[in-house]
Amino acid sequence: MKGFIDFIREQGVVGLAVGFILGGAVSKLVSALVEDIIGPVLALGLSNVENLQSAYVQVGAAKIMWGDFLNVFIDFVVIALVVYFGVKMLGLDKLDKKKA
Repeated sequence: MKGFIDFIREQGVVGLAVGFILGGAVSKLVSALVEDIIGPVLALGLSNVENLQSAYVQVGAAKIMWGDFLNVFIDFVVIALVVYFGVKMLGLDKLDKKKA
């Protein structure tokens, strides 16, 4: 059993599991924050844009949906920050044993 526990700790499985769980847990909250608060505030600065997600540039017959991309990017950054600081504040980064 000790060998199995050492394997889990050395391979960083605990950190991976924590990141996966926390990322999934805060995903909807962060999406709502970006869509309902951050997006509309950014859209205020843009003319003729009802919400940030609907912002696009027309190039011929194609629509480049840069506003939707920006929403997804902001989602990613906020989730990454929450997971990073959550792991640091809870001290979970110290659970993985460093290889010698």
